[in-house]
Amino acid sequence: MPTLKHRDILLYSDTARSADALYFGRVDVPDAFVALSAGGKKIAIVSALEFGRVKKASDFDLVLPLEGFVEKARRAWPGKKAGAARVIVLAAKELKVRLLTVPEDFPAGLYKELSDLGLKVSIADGLLFPEREIKTPAEALALKEGNRCSAAGIAAAERVLRESKIKGRRLFYRGSVLTSERLKVAIETACIEQGAVSSNTIVAGGDQGCDPHNRGSGPIYANEMVIVDVFPRVSATGFHGDMTRTFLRGRASDAQKRIWAAVREAQLAALSTIRAGVPGNEVHRRVSETLVSHGFETRHTASGSVGFFHGTGHGLGLEVHEPPRMNAHSEAPLKKGAVVTVEPGLYYPGVGACRIEDVVQVTSAKPRMLSSYPYHWELK
Repeated sequence: MPTLKHRDILLYSDTARSADALYFGRVDVPDAFVALSAGGKKIAIVSALEFGRVKKASDFDLVLPLEGFVEKARRAWPGKKAGAARVIVLAAKELKVRLLTVPEDFPAGLYKELSDLGLKVSIADGLLFPEREIKTPAEALALKEGNRCSAAGIAAAERVLRESKIKGRRLFYRGSVLTSERLKVAIETACIEQGAVSSNTIVAGGDQGCDPHNRGSGPIYANEMVIVDVFPRVSATGFHGDMTRTFLRGRASDAQKRIWAAVREAQLAALSTIRAGVPGNEVHRRVSETLVSHGFETRHTASGSVGFFHGTGHGLGLEVHEPPRMNAHSEAPLKKGAVVTVEPGLYYPGVGACRIEDVVQVTSAKPRMLSSYPYHWELK
């Protein structure tokens, strides 16, 4: 749970855009609202629309009605807009808070208004809640559930690919050309049925897969690698899953087989390295060395990069990408309890692209797997 560490904090956002706001109050609020702390207590100021629900379902110690503060603001500043800034100033005065710390992504306009009104506001140096990096047992279970939903989406994609018919280079599913868009519908429907929402799902075949964040579009072709990356948000908790598998419907070439085998070996090398106290860049180095040992060098050219040119992994939680990181510049040691993705990849236009991703929790020994899905990929 959030540790206030002898400082008073201020948030103003909805919980869809601010993982900090969701972490702080443990309740979904779809519109921007005021959340702050005073003397170690957590306080929310919400409208009548949300008041009863937030009071019952949240972790806030005190829930106050917005309407009362709006009326006070109108009296205190006649003719001025009784907006969020004036509500916050009044609340801080009533709660006897002299200084509020805000996150780095706090709205700039609101920060200026508060300063102009005389309220002292400081910007956090780094994370507002650094303890979010360490996942509790309950949070780890929530992330495991997120990855169960990811696996359901990936299974739906594999099922459609297996059932598709090869005609020339094209794949046909139930009489129509199989496309990335159609696969995404199957994936996202499966996630919804499991209680999660998958947005920005990646289904990228052929050269599209060589751009790691290309979501993919158009026909899926036989004998081409298809990257399927599914990172849904569980509706009940706000925690995510994040898994990737690479498939090929048809017959893989020797070059494609070598790419897949190298990526899987690199992932296993990472998994054997991850433990508390090991720097993130050491994990990344092991992955890079494994890929190079298979003859896969990374090159940066005028037309783009080939090989392995992204990080090995990132933290996962209430956000899809959060600390810690495992890349060439991550010198900080991994902490026991952190949850990270492990996702090496290789990208060679004209040959194929492969990424395999799983999620683990860091321990003092072997990492704890929080994701599970088979690794068979060549669907003949």
